[in-house]
Amino acid sequence: MIFDTHAHYDDAAFDEDREEVIGRFGELGIGAVTDPGSTMESLDRIIALVGAHANIYGALGIHPSECAEMTEKDLERIRQGLRLPKMVAVGEIGLDYHWDTPERKLQQHWFRRQLDLAREEGKPVIIHSRDAAADTLQILRECRAEEIGGVIHCYSYSAELAPEFWRMGFFLGVGGVVTFRNGKKLKETVRKTPLERIVLETDSPYMAPEPHRGERNSSLLLRYVVRQIAEIKELPAEAVVEQTWKNACRLYRMEECKGAGKSAATTQA
Repeated sequence: MIFDTHAHYDDAAFDEDREEVIGRFGELGIGAVTDPGSTMESLDRIIALVGAHANIYGALGIHPSECAEMTEKDLERIRQGLRLPKMVAVGEIGLDYHWDTPERKLQQHWFRRQLDLAREEGKPVIIHSRDAAADTLQILRECRAEEIGGVIHCYSYSAELAPEFWRMGFFLGVGGVVTFRNGKKLKETVRKTPLERIVLETDSPYMAPEPHRGERNSSLLLRYVVRQIAEIKELPAEAVVEQTWKNACRLYRMEECKGAGKSAATTQA
C-alpha cells in the first residue's frame, strides 16, 4: 500500500467532495495518509478528520508563514492535541524565506520552540524549509534534531545538500515535482539518495504531478510519483511502494502499520 506522508485534507479545496476522495483510497492502493497542521484554525479540523477515518493520521504544528501571532498558549494547545490518539508528529514547522514574512527571527524562534515541543513529547517533526537551507541546518544542529527525527517535506534543495539531512536521520519527502519537466534537481536528488531515506507525499491540494499539473492534487495521483521514482531508481514500482511504506512507518514510529506495505493493491502504480 502507498503511504502519503503529507496531505492537507482539512483544506477548503476538499469541502465539496472530501468523503468521496477519501472513499477512493483503497481503490488506488492508498493505505495511510498523514494530515499536518499549518494554522491554529486547522488543528480542530485535523483532529476531527483523524477521528473520523481509520486510515488518516495527524500532525500538529504551525507553518512558518503563519507564526506571526503565535503564543506560548498556542504551543500548549498543540501539546495537548499531540497527546490524542493517532497524532504522529509535530508539523509542519520550519522556515520560509521565499516571501520573507513574518520576519526571520520570529520564524526561527517558533521553529526552535516547536522542535523543543517535539523533543518533550517524543514526536518526530515535519520540516518546511523554503529558500532557507543554511538556517534550517544550523537550527537543526543546534537543537540536536538527530535525536528527534523527522522529514524534510517537499525537499527542494540540491542533491549535494541532501546527505546533510539524511545523515541526521531525516527522510526526504518527494512528491509531484519529481514528475515535472523542470524537476531535474529533484530527480538528481532521488537518484543519489538511498530509497531507504525517501518517503512519498502529495502536499494535496497542491503540486499535482504530471500529467495533472495545475489541477487539484490528491493522494489518488501518487501513482505517478511512484512510477517516476521507480524509473529513476530502475526498480519495479512495487519495490518503491513497499520500501517507502516501511520508511513512513519508521518516520512516524507506527509499529502497527508495518505489515501493510506488501499489499497487492499497487498494480495501479
